Amino acid sequence: MFAQVIDGTITSFPKGNKGIQIGDLKYSATIYTLWTEAERNAIGIYTVEIDNTNFKNQEWYINTDISYAFGSGKVTGSYGTATAKKHADTTWTQAQIDDASLVGPAPDGADTNTVRLEGLKTVLIRNVKAQAEGILNQTDWYVTRKSEKSTAIPSAITTHRDAVRSKQVAMITAITNASDTPALETLYTYVRNEDETVTRPLGVIPTLE
Repeated sequence: MFAQVIDGTITSFPKGNKGIQIGDLKYSATIYTLWTEAERNAIGIYTVEIDNTNFKNQEWYINTDISYAFGSGKVTGSYGTATAKKHADTTWTQAQIDDASLVGPAPDGADTNTVRLEGLKTVLIRNVKAQAEGILNQTDWYVTRKSEKSTAIPSAITTHRDAVRSKQVAMITAITNASDTPALETLYTYVRNEDETVTRPLGVIPTLE
């Protein structure tokens, strides 16, 4: 990405695949590929350097737009402070219910206990339940067969299904108890252990070996 600077001010962001006219002079697109940075700088074209210091995982945070600035002979683009996504549900307030102009009309019958926006916890718990259900569905036929044919369910299958349910409960408890969004992010962050295994604090729902 490139920026054009005139008299110390960023005036445009020229595309690197098209030529550019600066004053009475026209330059082909080769200035972006064949010229050195110093040569481009001499005519007011700078490579934009992006500073990702404040950029955070978009699964957990809402990042700001990039702001651009020229200083110390270079153009930089940087993010502002990211905002953590809501970890808990947001409910309707009475003011919002009474005045649709605030955030839009409330659903029929809404009260101050009605969820307006789902928080991360609700979404994550729903995902855990769906994942556990999907894994259990793979062995549901054993249960069906036992019901219809009285064929015993293998002990390994019973143990596996119990482990899935137990892990689901443990994961939901951990998510529910997370105090804020950073705590949720920590639960889902994989780390490499001394034995070279990669795990996360939340763990995973077991699959059938």
